[in-house]
Amino acid sequence: MVQLTPQATTDLLPIIDLGLYLQNPDSPEAIEECKRASDAIRDYGALIVKDPRVTEKENNDFIDMMEDYFDQPYDVKLKDSRPEYGYQVGVTPELTEDPKCPKDPHCTDIIDHIPEANRPLEFHGPDPKWRFFWRIGEQPPTTQFPRLNAEPVVPEAFKDVWAKTMDAWGNTLHKAVLGLAEMIAVGFGLPKKTFVDMAQYGPHLLAPTASDLNKYGKVGAVLAGFHYDLNFLTIHGKSRYPGLNIWPRNESEKLAVRVPDGCLLVQAGKQLEWLTGGVVQAGYHEVIVNEATARVIENKTNDRPLWRISSTFFLHIASDNVLRPLEGVFDTEEARLAKYPKIHTGDQVRKELGLISLLEK
Repeated sequence: MVQLTPQATTDLLPIIDLGLYLQNPDSPEAIEECKRASDAIRDYGALIVKDPRVTEKENNDFIDMMEDYFDQPYDVKLKDSRPEYGYQVGVTPELTEDPKCPKDPHCTDIIDHIPEANRPLEFHGPDPKWRFFWRIGEQPPTTQFPRLNAEPVVPEAFKDVWAKTMDAWGNTLHKAVLGLAEMIAVGFGLPKKTFVDMAQYGPHLLAPTASDLNKYGKVGAVLAGFHYDLNFLTIHGKSRYPGLNIWPRNESEKLAVRVPDGCLLVQAGKQLEWLTGGVVQAGYHEVIVNEATARVIENKTNDRPLWRISSTFFLHIASDNVLRPLEGVFDTEEARLAKYPKIHTGDQVRKELGLISLLEK
């Protein structure tokens, strides 16, 4: 029988102190913390980062606004949808994104090798979650991939506060994940700006998901089926409702995400796996309604809309950069090069979006 609420939590993951690096990146303590960061992302595919610049107020303001936005009528939200851009800006309606895992033999093989008690919940068909993509960071001066670098969408009812609130939280997450990207590069023995430079002009996205717990609030509901992220690094703030489970490096143990105050969860994405030739593996995860989610719903005492909002940011390598194992560090095996051939990042993203039914290939 599949266990809905894992006994183990992300308390087991290393907590990386970004503050040490921000104070003095050349200090022995900071260098040691960088090594801990690269070891953690290699060994677990995930870690917890503590950033002294993060405030719970920004996260709460952001979640408040997203709850109010998604509580609007369906047709009002649909005006903010941009399917012609692969939903890479604006809103993605529920039952649109189709997890590729059931169609991917490699993914199904991973599930088959997980002990039954720790397997993800079975899921069929598209996810019932909504999503909103808001671009953070500089647009590229020129690009071969204009559909992946489209102009942002501002919802009409929130036009006076939307950009300010989204940018405040999005820029906080952006700075945190860029700092961590530097630390990981240093820990791997690379120049500290290796990943940061590759990510300049990337189509970075503040990407909250939203699940209507009035409709999908029963224990056992799958809000986002077992999957990995296609980008470089994903960083999350705290959600008000539990239910995110992760599998460190696709191993047998399932961890329930629990983010301490002032901290953020970071997961490796497919682009980082590509650049390291598989030394780092993209982390698999799911979002479900479990017993812990149900308890929070039952104990809710305020009148806020009953939507589960994820506080999520995707850091991307720039679309026009080439993905391949980094020369001289991760490209020593022919088999590795064959598995991770040269490809423009924009082509990698377009292929992945096609596989999850968001963009016609």
